[in-house]
Amino acid sequence: MRGSLLAAGGAAMAEGALARTVRSKLAAALQPSHLQVLDESPRHGGAAGAGTHLAVVVVSGRFEGLPPLQRHRLVHAALSAELAGPLHALAIVARTPQQWESDPSVPPRPPCMGGSKREQRGDGSGEP
Repeated sequence: MRGSLLAAGGAAMAEGALARTVRSKLAAALQPSHLQVLDESPRHGGAAGAGTHLAVVVVSGRFEGLPPLQRHRLVHAALSAELAGPLHALAIVARTPQQWESDPSVPPRPPCMGGSKREQRGDGSGEP
């Protein structure tokens, strides 16, 4: 498989157990030509390598002719056990080989705002 990478904050690091499982399951289910698994847990208050917040970039011929929602469903199906358990959040970029060849850039994800909408803020109003 071409282009395997695991990174956090742009720096390569050792892959955690959950990220290895995600990589293995996506490789088996989708036979990607390009696969990136990024541990973004530190951006969301988790420890590096925690694997609770992952982002994946999957380039697969299996996505040909499918709209983005169907592509995401294929990824979710491959990772159903992880999404039901230890994986709290998953950002997905799912492209065909032709799409990746014409534009290999990955859109930036928004920063984590932290907390919950229901969490009390400093003024006690419950409003952000």
